[in-house]
Amino acid sequence: MARLIVDPAFVVGALDRRLFGSFVEHMGRCVYTGIYEPGHATADPDGFRQDVLDLVRELGVTTIRYPGGNFVSNYDWEDGVGPKDQRPRRLDLAWRAIEPNQFGTDEFMAWSRKAEVAPIWAVNLGTRGIKEAVELLEYCNLPAGTELPDRRVTNGNTEPYGIKVWCLGNEMDGPWQIGHKTAEEYARLAEETANAMRRVEPELELVACGSSNASMPTFGEWERVVLERTYDLVDHISLHAYYEPHDGDQTSFLAASEEMDRMISEVVATADHVKALKRSNKEITLSFDEWNVWRQEEFPGELGLGIREVSPLIEDTYTVDDAVVVGSLLITLLRHADRVKIACLAQLVNVIAPIRTEPDGRAWRQTIFHPFALTARYAGPTVLQTAVTGGPSVDTAAFGRIPALWSTATYDEKTGETAIFVVNRSETDKIDLEIPVSGRLIEHLALSDDDRRAVNTADDPDRVVPRHVDGTEVVDGICTATLPPASWHVIRLN
Repeated sequence: MARLIVDPAFVVGALDRRLFGSFVEHMGRCVYTGIYEPGHATADPDGFRQDVLDLVRELGVTTIRYPGGNFVSNYDWEDGVGPKDQRPRRLDLAWRAIEPNQFGTDEFMAWSRKAEVAPIWAVNLGTRGIKEAVELLEYCNLPAGTELPDRRVTNGNTEPYGIKVWCLGNEMDGPWQIGHKTAEEYARLAEETANAMRRVEPELELVACGSSNASMPTFGEWERVVLERTYDLVDHISLHAYYEPHDGDQTSFLAASEEMDRMISEVVATADHVKALKRSNKEITLSFDEWNVWRQEEFPGELGLGIREVSPLIEDTYTVDDAVVVGSLLITLLRHADRVKIACLAQLVNVIAPIRTEPDGRAWRQTIFHPFALTARYAGPTVLQTAVTGGPSVDTAAFGRIPALWSTATYDEKTGETAIFVVNRSETDKIDLEIPVSGRLIEHLALSDDDRRAVNTADDPDRVVPRHVDGTEVVDGICTATLPPASWHVIRLN
């Protein structure tokens, strides 16, 4: 028997709802035939697929990072504004695809309003720089009266967009990035770009590029160098990470939350090291603005792609195990809610995404849709510490011996509701769990399946869905539940 202790007196921090963000990049079919398809049966007058918009709202996404991603480092934003019949077709070097530029800045802002999400905008610091970043900011955020805002007005958008969060480039540490830079080169450019952007709008939130992943040879040192130059000018440092099973090691894959947990702690330590060096009272927070399960071992790499029109790219189909891992990664982000203030599941539609579509056809929820949607729906405003005693451990090749249970909880003082999110990371052991409580059980939802490789498809979109758990009960102040192997759960109490 395992025992999980949760108490509203022991607080991690306030939950920033931007933790439930996602990511739209001009890559594969994320935009075209994903969120934008003028000829689709459900398309509105702007060409936005209403079936996808409905699913985005159901998913509970709060903010969207746009337009990339690797795409942004070779993107001229001016190509995507103005009359559509005058916009150029360009070769996108990131994904070697022809970009038609029928969806750009103004279209994304119109779509984000309908999706009820806030934008996070990335600027091109690969092939462009300070001037272009400032001009894009002026176009988006300044009132009419000067050339660039007047151009926005001419394009049909009278009011400024008021975009508050801006990313200073994307993955600039990566040799695959167009305009890749050393830490020193990027730090200097980010410093000057941030300074110039704050001349336009001092209250912006700015995100400096951190490492593309924790296995980069410059990880840690990159963050130190960048923050030493930009500490007083930026608010967040970014993290990116994707997870997959290696060499068939599903046991370690189910424990991927250990890797995310360690990466967050290491970036926090580096940021706080710079804070100490600078004798600063300011605290840098984290933007984990790309994360998901992605089978990168199956991706041929950018140079393995032929130049082509928009076509499918890394449209991974997700299993039950993938959904359990995504649920455990969400738990990890919540466990660090004191320092992780933004997070973006990458991407939103079709490209390693919770939502899949057919061109001129159906849209459906992948398995990973469900833990995200339920966490976004039920997570309360305050994240609590949890303590687990008892229960099995799991021996992993990647992380050594780890607890099978991985958990967090949130509390809503207004309603008195506690939501406990917990994963059984063991492939073999069911776990009998008891939770001391002072209230009643509202519901217990779980995502698991006897066939852990089961997936959702257009023909069978509800093959894998969360289900109400029978047998969970509260007796004499103890909530008891049984967690099957490789399963994700939310238990709501009041």
